[in-house]
Amino acid sequence: MVFLCRWEEGGSEGASCRKKLCKDARPEGTLPAMATTELPDKALLGMVHIGALPGTPRADSPVDKLVGAAREEVKVLVEGGCDGILVENMNDLPYLRRQVGPEVVAAMSAVCLAVRASTDLPCGVQVLAGANEAALAVALVSGFNFIRAEGFVFGHVADEGWIDACAGPLLRYRRQIGAEHIAVWADVKKKHAAHALTADVSLAETVKAAEFCGADVVIVTGEATGRETSSLDLAAAREATRLPVAVGSGVTVENAAAMLESADVLIVGSALKVDGHWREKLDPKRVEAVVAAVHAAR
Repeated sequence: MVFLCRWEEGGSEGASCRKKLCKDARPEGTLPAMATTELPDKALLGMVHIGALPGTPRADSPVDKLVGAAREEVKVLVEGGCDGILVENMNDLPYLRRQVGPEVVAAMSAVCLAVRASTDLPCGVQVLAGANEAALAVALVSGFNFIRAEGFVFGHVADEGWIDACAGPLLRYRRQIGAEHIAVWADVKKKHAAHALTADVSLAETVKAAEFCGADVVIVTGEATGRETSSLDLAAAREATRLPVAVGSGVTVENAAAMLESADVLIVGSALKVDGHWREKLDPKRVEAVVAAVHAAR
C-alpha cells in the first residue's frame, strides 16, 4: 500500500531526519508524524474539475453552486469505487503563472472543505498554474492529505510562460505554515509544457532530482490532458526512484492494467467523463468501468 502520512526516520531528542512518503510498509524504527491515511496498492484517484472560480474569465456560477457540484462529483466517484480524490481548478483557464488571487484561494478552500466533509478518502488539491503555495494553504485548512505540484524541479516553458523550479521555497513555506504532514506529489517533465532547455536531463534524472529535493510522489504524464502516458517513461521513472510513481494523464479502461505494471497510482479525469472529455460531466458507468479495470489489475 501507499502511505499518505509522512514518517520521521530515526533521530532522537528532537533530531530531525528526512521525512518521506512511505511505500509498501512503514519503515522499521519509524514513528508516525501524523495519523495514518493510506491508499491501497495500485490506487485510483478520481478528478474533480470544479467550475470556473470567481474572477476568472469563464466564471458564471456562485461559489455555493460550485460547492454543490463538487459534492455531487465526489458522490459519484466514491460510489463508483475510487480510492481517493484530486480537486483541480482546470476551468480557470487561461491560467495565471504561480500567483492566483485571494478570491481563488478562498473559493478553492470552500470547495475543498465541502469535499472533505463528503468523504474520508484521501484527498489532494492542485491550483493551476503552478500555484503550489496556494494549494498547500488550501490543503492545510481543508484537512487534505497532499497537493499536486507543477515545476517542483527544473524550469520549463508552459502556455503561461516560464515556470521556475519551486522545491526550495515550497518546502520552506510548508514548514512555515505547519503543513509538513501534507505530501507533495510532484509532476516531472509535465504535460502542456516544453522541456527543450532540459532536453539533456532525462526523465529518470528528473525523477531522481525530485526525490533528492523532497518530493513524496512523482507524477508522469503524456503531452497533454487525456494523452496517454508513455510506458517507457513510466518504466524509467519506476527504475529511478523508491518513491511511489503516479500516472497523471491518459488512463483508460484499455490501458489501466499496462500502466499499473510500473505505476502505483492512477490519476484519472477524462476517461471518467461523458465522451471521455474532461469538460463533460462524470459518467457513472465510465467510473465503474475504470474502477473495474484497476481492480482486475491488482
